[in-house]
Amino acid sequence: MPDPLTRPALFLDRDGVLNEDRGYVYRWEDFRWIPGARETVAAFNRAGWLVIVVTNQSGVGRGYYSEDEMHALHAQMQADLAQAGGRIDAFYHAPQHPEAPVEAYRHPDPPLRKPNPGMILQALQDWPIDAEASLLIGDKPSDLEAALRAGIRAALFEGGDLKAFLAKEDLLP
Repeated sequence: MPDPLTRPALFLDRDGVLNEDRGYVYRWEDFRWIPGARETVAAFNRAGWLVIVVTNQSGVGRGYYSEDEMHALHAQMQADLAQAGGRIDAFYHAPQHPEAPVEAYRHPDPPLRKPNPGMILQALQDWPIDAEASLLIGDKPSDLEAALRAGIRAALFEGGDLKAFLAKEDLLP
């Protein structure tokens, strides 16, 4: 019997799931929502799910942009989502990369970076999540592997309208 205080969580990769993957997106003017993404977040919010973004951000480790710039983009995403009646409860990011030129971000096998499950495992510690009822949506096999290794079911989103995809797969709450 699940703990009555826990809730399911929708884990979302960012680039390619919430926004168009245009390569190292960190400025609002370059950001474009995936069709149906804002509506999906709002639908899961209304159903009482936590919504958590787990995103590899090697652009930070590669020196393309700063963590502050990434956080500013996430704040603008939140503001825009609020206008659509949605919110993201938490953002987890992994700026580490084995070949990062910025030494502070260089790691041979970063535990947070997908396909490792570190970001998901951290969220499971930080939030009252019912892991068995939770779901991760990713656009790469590494996203699905991280979910599997964390004990979370997952679905591969290959583009199009996110809400329509989830409806077709019978994954909407």
